[in-house]
Amino acid sequence: MKAVQLKDLVIQPALEKIELYSPEAVALVLGTACVESQCGEFLRQYPNGPALGIFQIEMATYEDLMKNYLDFRPELKAKVMALYCEGLDAGQNLTCNLMFQAAVCRIIYYRVTEKIPNDLAGMAEYWKKYYNTRKGKGTPEKFITAFRQYVKN
Repeated sequence: MKAVQLKDLVIQPALEKIELYSPEAVALVLGTACVESQCGEFLRQYPNGPALGIFQIEMATYEDLMKNYLDFRPELKAKVMALYCEGLDAGQNLTCNLMFQAAVCRIIYYRVTEKIPNDLAGMAEYWKKYYNTRKGKGTPEKFITAFRQYVKN
């Protein structure tokens, strides 16, 4: 998928709808798609992993986000769930519903109290620490490489 279209047609509108838009947040969420799914090439963790969608969100992460974060923030939860397609189950929304996926990705980062960096190297470290985590196989260098590969300046 073209990164500019993903940014302009999915990520930015989704973040605006949940009222968590900032240029840094858009860049971080876009970079997450770039590194996690090669900017939308994969809709499920290859070959048969648990992560779903272009942001590679695991169902356990989504369930934790709902139960331990959004359930205590009903206004924010309502904004996110307004993007949820009622005809699909949670797994299908996390696989196929791009705006919902982008909103969930943003909320994963929103839980973090540390401010989103405004430079690529800082975002790469932030992604590794808070999204990919110590247990993940990703590296900040992979984030930077993927971002540069898909996001043509």
